[in-house]
Amino acid sequence: MGTEAQVIAYTDGGCRGNPGIGAWGVVLVNTAKGSSRELAGGERQTTNNRMEMQAAIEALKALKVEGLTVLIRSDSKYLIQCCQEWLPGWKRNGWKKKDGPLKNVDLLQELDRLLARHRVRWEWVAGHSGDRGNERCDQLANESMDRLQRGDDPAWDQRGVW
Repeated sequence: MGTEAQVIAYTDGGCRGNPGIGAWGVVLVNTAKGSSRELAGGERQTTNNRMEMQAAIEALKALKVEGLTVLIRSDSKYLIQCCQEWLPGWKRNGWKKKDGPLKNVDLLQELDRLLARHRVRWEWVAGHSGDRGNERCDQLANESMDRLQRGDDPAWDQRGVW
């Protein structure tokens, strides 16, 4: 990317059962201001991969200014490979794989649209390894799943200092 990220987006998604109750968590960090915004949400019946993708989608949707330099840090190798390696070929092939239908095409198309608005670099981080942003996203996703299981609204949106 060549320049320092203006925004670091930590993303994580998970499920209890796969498919099952799932949720995603995001921490957006404005690197110039040191401010942050936490977001989370979930679904009653979903998959782990869908929640990983939804986390990245929600992070990108939350950026109201176009053309930002964004670093997305995720523990999902699947998400990163989808966006860095496979997405251009799937798009060229009419959103199909050579060996059959493409799963989660709705989310992949949304990711493609949102990624085009910014200069995005991806970085894999090992899950549950002590990375502050990843640990917080995991906590946000788990708290959203807890809310869903209680029958409460899974949404979370809070601003703070990083």
